[in-house]
Amino acid sequence: MSLENKKTNQGSSTELLRFTTAGSVDDGKSTLIGRLLYDSKSIFQDQYEQIEKISEKRGEEGVNLALLTDGLKAEREQGITIDVAYRYFSTPKRKFIIADTPGHIQYTRNMVTGASTANVALLLVDARNGVIEQTKRHAIVASLLQIPHIVVCINKMDLVDYSEEVYNRIHDEFEAFATKLDVKDVSFIPISALKGDNVVDRSTAMPWYEGTTLMYYLENVHISSDHNFIDCRFPVQYVVRPYNDEFHDYRGYAGRVAGGVFKKGDEVTVLPSGFTSKISKIDSFDGEQDAAFPPQSVTLLLEDDIDISRGDMIVRTNNKPEVEQDLEVMLCWFDHSKPLQPRGKYIIRHTSQEAKCMIKEIRYKLDINSLHRITEDFEIKSNDIARVVIRTTKPLFFDSYRKNRNTGSIILVDEGSNNTVAAGMIK
Repeated sequence: MSLENKKTNQGSSTELLRFTTAGSVDDGKSTLIGRLLYDSKSIFQDQYEQIEKISEKRGEEGVNLALLTDGLKAEREQGITIDVAYRYFSTPKRKFIIADTPGHIQYTRNMVTGASTANVALLLVDARNGVIEQTKRHAIVASLLQIPHIVVCINKMDLVDYSEEVYNRIHDEFEAFATKLDVKDVSFIPISALKGDNVVDRSTAMPWYEGTTLMYYLENVHISSDHNFIDCRFPVQYVVRPYNDEFHDYRGYAGRVAGGVFKKGDEVTVLPSGFTSKISKIDSFDGEQDAAFPPQSVTLLLEDDIDISRGDMIVRTNNKPEVEQDLEVMLCWFDHSKPLQPRGKYIIRHTSQEAKCMIKEIRYKLDINSLHRITEDFEIKSNDIARVVIRTTKPLFFDSYRKNRNTGSIILVDEGSNNTVAAGMIK
């Protein structure tokens, strides 16, 4: 049985796609998400009636679909959406999680938070304004985060008379910029979120556009190969010892597969001890299975009794990750209250490991608008991105972020306040 069929036969047959939306303040992100939810029949009639009433009260023409996503009343009154909001919806083909990140310049950190696990990034561009600094910033962050698929949604086409010329100009300008970035797959779709053109239903106003609608793209984009199925990585989260008569000698290691395919009978090595054993059994919520692959959560049982605890990693004997105490990291700083402290001490979290660490060196700060390296200003404040060297108190088992987003990412936590102050991609 192929891996694809196996996935389909294990519990849930619908694949989960995570996507993030990014755009400037008035690019129509909320309207677009509202339109996706409404046209894919993912909202209830009473929700629709409620926003119909609010729209009428405000004297707006038609129903303002943006109200579906503008959660809190206070935000609505200020006219802004803050932080990262997650929305869930599904169609018969797929389940979706949307990480909706706001468009203001200072929200690099929110985009990093919302997009770190995304398969697809939707970058919204206002057809009247074209590619602006914000668009480039969002594209750079998407490329840093190695989001596999980017869709440039050229929105508000109704306000430029559905002009093919405007679409082509924005398409060419973005494409020229994207050659500097590390993005593998970019698509362009001309839409009107307000009128519904090319969102779920095809637009009759743009006969010149021969591509797919946004919904068709989201339902059909190939994402199963976005995971690393080559390098086997299993960070142990929890040791399962039921201590009851039914499972008298049961000792399992629970966690989420971060890379590769583990099969029954495979020879594995446990880090940091270096002991080897074979997988005797793979248990999951749906019962025993022959193989496990990302992003499944399973319990592995080994043939030998080895002392294993949380933070250890089970890998294939002939394919091991890097084991180091010095890490080169691209760090996005989150903390508003204080900047990154050179030689500062923090808690580092990586897979299921936790250790203490120190900022050994700041190599450079990245100018997020031009990708230039700034080497004369080392003050790293909220939303800044910098390349730093971190020394940890114990070795971590990692891969480069480019190879594996799960084993290549870290977060830093302030020891005193326990706040997450940064997220990083290991180079």
